[in-house]
Amino acid sequence: MPIRIVRLGSARHPDEGPRIGTVRRPPRGVPKAEFARRDWYDCWFPQLAPSAETMKIGQAAQGERDWASFVRRYRAEMAAPGAAQALSLLATLSRSSSFSVGCYCEQEARCHRSVLRQLLQAQGASLVP
Repeated sequence: MPIRIVRLGSARHPDEGPRIGTVRRPPRGVPKAEFARRDWYDCWFPQLAPSAETMKIGQAAQGERDWASFVRRYRAEMAAPGAAQALSLLATLSRSSSFSVGCYCEQEARCHRSVLRQLLQAQGASLVP
């Protein structure tokens, strides 16, 4: 029962399970009671989102060098004990539960969720390709 890495707000896959929003802030202009119904997320988990400072680096990245700087900083944040424990927990749950994690960004390749995918794989998580 692998983890799906998704774009929050997109239509749900039938086998997706609950969505976990790994974002710094909730969606703008959406009442909290509507988050799940509108396919944003069922549970907000900002502990796996980049810090505001790191997020700014990622959003401003123009080339590979800038993006690599973002990736290094985000990986360092995810190596902190709380984040590392959260990654381990999700990896463990992926072996027996269906769920998804995601962010708002349009392109996964230029989003922290691409790095999150790698970090979860390194923890032995079962992931949808």
